[in-house]
Amino acid sequence: MTHMKRFQGIPMSKSMRGLCKEEDYAFLEMSEKTTEGALEDDWGDKREDRLRRRLERERLEKERLREIEELKKEKEQQWRTHVEKLTSSQEKTLQDKLARLRRFREFQRKVLLEESGMEGGGQPASHQDVDS
Repeated sequence: MTHMKRFQGIPMSKSMRGLCKEEDYAFLEMSEKTTEGALEDDWGDKREDRLRRRLERERLEKERLREIEELKKEKEQQWRTHVEKLTSSQEKTLQDKLARLRRFREFQRKVLLEESGMEGGGQPASHQDVDS
């Protein structure tokens, strides 16, 4: 049927059509198979290419997300280290201030005791070392 539609416009005698019919059908079947095969191969190749490109995009996206996550973790670790150093420094500074304040308070007590001892009894109190 397709043969008749395709070659209807070609001027040929009936006897010639009869002789060529088998060859034409054989040729058409072969041509259609190769055309269909070529189309299927082409379609399959395009499908494989699309699949390959999609997988490549997914791989690149996963890699990009992994790198972003690693950078995020690294920055977070750097921030923690910075905060720990800062906290440690502030604690040391506070401990130093506390130690100086205690020494000063101790010194004040000694001075007050010496002054109160001189005023009350007129005798100097026993001299104590300030650093101890």
